[in-house]
Amino acid sequence: MSLPKSKGWLTEIGVATSRPAAFAVYVVYCIAWITVGNGLEWHSFATLATWGMTLVIQRAEHRDTQAIHAKLDELLKVAGRDHVMKVDDEDAEEVESEREEIRRTS
Repeated sequence: MSLPKSKGWLTEIGVATSRPAAFAVYVVYCIAWITVGNGLEWHSFATLATWGMTLVIQRAEHRDTQAIHAKLDELLKVAGRDHVMKVDDEDAEEVESEREEIRRTS
């Protein structure tokens, strides 16, 4: 079953939020919220802190995932299974269906 590539935008959003530019957008948004919005009331501060921590966590997870993928790619090259590395280019649903297929044939 092949799913349309339009679902890749979810992955692209996740990757974009892990980039350093997302932190710059966050800082600009915080300044705008404080100056134009309600200032630094407790709920505003809590919301901005939550968004900031979400970006930090997203960045750390993205870094860890990229490191794991680099290590796995190297292991797959050494093992002569280069074709498996192309799975990273597929949507999550396609990867899941391939995993199910592999489990059925094993």
